[in-house]
Amino acid sequence: MLKGSDAREADYPVDTLFLDRWSPRAMSGEEIPEEDLMVLFEAARWAPSSFNNQPWRMLYARRSSDHWPRFFNLLVDSNKVWAQHAAVLVLFISKETFDYNGKPSLTHSFDTGAAWENLALQATLRGYVAHGMQGFDYALAQKELNVPEGFRVEAMAAIGKPGDKQALPEKLQQREAPSGRRKLAETICEGPFSL
Repeated sequence: MLKGSDAREADYPVDTLFLDRWSPRAMSGEEIPEEDLMVLFEAARWAPSSFNNQPWRMLYARRSSDHWPRFFNLLVDSNKVWAQHAAVLVLFISKETFDYNGKPSLTHSFDTGAAWENLALQATLRGYVAHGMQGFDYALAQKELNVPEGFRVEAMAAIGKPGDKQALPEKLQQREAPSGRRKLAETICEGPFSL
């Protein structure tokens, strides 16, 4: 698998882990050992959160499980084309209220995003592909996977062992490379918004 740091260059000296993490679609279809999968979830567990509320929850299906079709059928067709070769599909959801007082948590999505990033970085360190997606049916996911009231469906991810990009449709083969980022000066400003 191509490392992001082979194709990307940071403007400031960050650890190569941040450059190496990208979202390939080419996966081999091989299973991921249970122990390795749990390591990815363990990394997610240690994400920071407001009041240590840990609002994230992760529902998952291994491709060899009876749950796979239920998760897979949530995907839009364009994601099914490549995600069929993932080892695991993960649905990220977040609890919208604080456990300690039942009041709304304004950062539940932000905190759950941090958990996803931890998982994605750990996957990179282990040599796995982790590709986040919004291309799925959110309402159907809520219903089909029994997500209770008070939890928000956030995103899905496909995780697997790297595969040969030649197995992808030609259109996706052309896109199978680490993407760049806009310049930092276009993203940050000191003081009020002036971008």
